[in-house]
Amino acid sequence: MNQIAPITTLDAEPLTSPKKVFVKTYGCQMNVYDSQRMSDALAADGYVGTDVVEDADLVLLNTCHIRERAAEKVYSELGRIRDLKAERRAQGRDMVIGVAGCVAQAEGQEIIRRAPAVDLVIGPQTYHRLPEALKRVRNGGKVVETDYAVEDKFEHLPSPTRKVVQARGVAAFLTVQEGCDKFCTFCVVPYTRGSETSRSVSQIVAEAEQLAQAGVRELTLLGQNVNAWHGEGPDGRDWGLGQLLFRLAEIPGIARLRYTTSHPRDMDDALIAAHRDLRQLMPYLHLPVQSGSDRILKAMNRRHTADDYLRLMDRIRTARPDIALSGDFIVGFPGETEEDFADTLKLVREIGYALAFSFKYSPRPGTPGASMTGHVDEAVKSERLVRLQAALAEEQAKFVNSLVGKTISVLLEKPGRQAGQIVGRSPWLQPTIVDESAGRIGDIIDVRVTGTGYNSLFADPI
Repeated sequence: MNQIAPITTLDAEPLTSPKKVFVKTYGCQMNVYDSQRMSDALAADGYVGTDVVEDADLVLLNTCHIRERAAEKVYSELGRIRDLKAERRAQGRDMVIGVAGCVAQAEGQEIIRRAPAVDLVIGPQTYHRLPEALKRVRNGGKVVETDYAVEDKFEHLPSPTRKVVQARGVAAFLTVQEGCDKFCTFCVVPYTRGSETSRSVSQIVAEAEQLAQAGVRELTLLGQNVNAWHGEGPDGRDWGLGQLLFRLAEIPGIARLRYTTSHPRDMDDALIAAHRDLRQLMPYLHLPVQSGSDRILKAMNRRHTADDYLRLMDRIRTARPDIALSGDFIVGFPGETEEDFADTLKLVREIGYALAFSFKYSPRPGTPGASMTGHVDEAVKSERLVRLQAALAEEQAKFVNSLVGKTISVLLEKPGRQAGQIVGRSPWLQPTIVDESAGRIGDIIDVRVTGTGYNSLFADPI
């Protein structure tokens, strides 16, 4: 997923020509959120956004390191930007190139070696230091800022203005937890994002209230392992994610809550009860399983079995019968046999996923999986992925088609691609297209589903 994160100026117009920044975001929702917070810091430092890279004084790539090709895409992009930098220099104009995010954290100084045009490398735990790092770059140095910060970055980040929040829309991300202590053998997150840390209740509530006051109606809480969040509440007791969700639901204006991404071992009774009792918590859950084979799950260090996962899903569905389930799958993990893969297909059909993401295993340097024996041939991985995705698409189509004729609530989010349309979001995350006369952006309306597209819905207002 590549997105441009626009940066809006502060409310006052600058007296001098502003510096322009182009931000490109790779990867997950947390990277989108991080790009927004870096944008806020840069806006306070006098930058305005541009979606034309050639016009930028600063080009910032916020990177993802989950899969091997993602890192290579960054280096390829840096080659193109290097040429733009040379062209600007020939015109007497400077361009600063920065790499942020998980590739920055994982490779650090190696980025400067492989791409000498890069001026700044900054990790996800230190992006609150971005304005200060840019000052050092402007003084003639190359900066690699990847040490884990002692200070809390969220305490040092400027808040976006009301105007900026409104420009980003009525649905917002809010990071509550970072890092992971699970050490799945395929995953680089513990090495790029560090150990599990949780933001405080007061900090989360304050940010959520600011978003709500600017018109945000839906919050998605983010974390690499978000349901491991825990923090001291105002009552002095240790809170879990279920209790936090109830507190956020009390904020005026917040009508919808979601969270992602979760681990099955951290799905506790209180969080399941929140799905049962909290009407603002949407009936959608992304809960990765990765494989349906117990042997492969053990090799992945997932610390649950396929049966554990199935029984957990039964509990969740008992609590919230209309919940839609989403998951992640990796095919071709070292040692995976055809029998192991068949177990995955079996689990897919038993669960009936409304949505899922699936990938071929990609060795990440420094992870235990990379040094395992029994790596699966690429052609075999590709063939299995095709079969898995066909099974997942069949289950997804069943779910989407089951909604036709039903009355659902939709949060209207943006104008449609066609004149006279407005697009909302269903409780299960599908874009839902209705006539623009149905309401205004930010309204939550009831509609009757009349048809489907690929993971989208068409509906008439009631």
